[in-house]
Amino acid sequence: MPLDEDAVAAIYREHGPMLRRVVWRATSDANRVDDIVQEVILRVWRQAPDTDNLRAYLITTARHLIVDQHRAAGRRPQQAQLVDVAERDSALDRALDQVLVEEALGRLQSNHREIVRCLYYERLTVAETAERVGVPEGTVKSRAYYAVRNLRAVLDEMGVTR
Repeated sequence: MPLDEDAVAAIYREHGPMLRRVVWRATSDANRVDDIVQEVILRVWRQAPDTDNLRAYLITTARHLIVDQHRAAGRRPQQAQLVDVAERDSALDRALDQVLVEEALGRLQSNHREIVRCLYYERLTVAETAERVGVPEGTVKSRAYYAVRNLRAVLDEMGVTR
């Protein structure tokens, strides 16, 4: 199949900046960022996935590429390096998970996002969160419930499995 440069360029224009941010957070290597973004866009163009959420598909494809490259670089490690490779794989998975969660948080309403940040990131109590946000404790609990419910829906929409 010949390369449809217009289609590839359109995908890159629409999703390239977001993909670059996602890959940069996971690798912090400018050369790898460009290579991975190009490969993801070419794979998506070739496979023409039937999906309602191309953004989630692109992020998932980038994640798989990053993990595959990371694991390929660590093939056949010496015995002393086995623990180090496992730790790096775990750190990479955590970094990619953080990128996906931050992307999902960005899709929440601002008042829900604020409650999630206070309760789960800053580990404030309900009372401390209520004081900071300036709402009653019951409102904090209610917003937390709906925020987590909406966050699950957004992550499901993004194709993230539990």
